Amino acid sequence: MSLASERDLVRVSPDPISQEEVTEFVTDPSIGAISLFIGVTRDHFQGRKVVRLEYEAYTAMAEKQLSQICSDVRKKWPVHRIAVVHRIGVVPVSEASVVIAVSAEHRKEAIEAVAFAIEVVKSVAAIWKKEFYEEGEGQWKENKECSWKHEKS
Repeated sequence: MSLASERDLVRVSPDPISQEEVTEFVTDPSIGAISLFIGVTRDHFQGRKVVRLEYEAYTAMAEKQLSQICSDVRKKWPVHRIAVVHRIGVVPVSEASVVIAVSAEHRKEAIEAVAFAIEVVKSVAAIWKKEFYEEGEGQWKENKECSWKHEKS
């Protein structure tokens, strides 16, 4: 499933992310800048060899949250198009787990909007990551940015 409008592309999917598709979506003759963030699986964490990540999501909720992030970006910056695509399932080392692209008339707005978007995605999206190590052990990871982590009951 993906939520797309004429100006926003939001998708949470087990399919590998096409950076070309995302870039093409935000491209337009009226813009002067595209800022692109690609989050990839690295091969280590705190001295341990990572062999893959696995993501799980409450997909419908996550896509609504990503759409809201697009709306929040538009309230802060005069951007043209936004794409937020997150992969779920197995994501091998060196492959993209999240790609965010923003186009705008000027680079400052595009860069700031992308930086804002990834921070908010990591803090609110209903997407969870499990890291698997060379020894075969897996560990659920908690983003330090998680907004619910800091809430008081």
